[in-house]
Amino acid sequence: MNSQLFMQLKGITPAELQFLEQVTGSMSESQAKNFAMLYTSKRKDPQDILIFTLLGFVIVAGVQRFVTGQIGMGVLYLLTFGFCFIGTLVDLINYKSITQEYNQKVALEAANMARMIN
Repeated sequence: MNSQLFMQLKGITPAELQFLEQVTGSMSESQAKNFAMLYTSKRKDPQDILIFTLLGFVIVAGVQRFVTGQIGMGVLYLLTFGFCFIGTLVDLINYKSITQEYNQKVALEAANMARMIN
């Protein structure tokens, strides 16, 4: 039922869709719509995180960490040039898991907010 709300999201994976269906399974239709609105406004696309990580090699290391709300790691990457580019390389390999972790956190926060609204 609620999966139709999320199928239009850019870059959505089957694992993310399954997680969102779990989170919204017990919600009413209006709660699910509020959730979708909140979630889509804060969700990050894995391709965007990949681009931010690639910027770490060229311009400023750690942008991907700032974007995903990991301010401490972002500052650390910034000051150490991405752990001498090794940390940036690891993030380049793991950009999908970084994005998935962030999106799951955002989904849980949005679910709590949507339940409180209605």
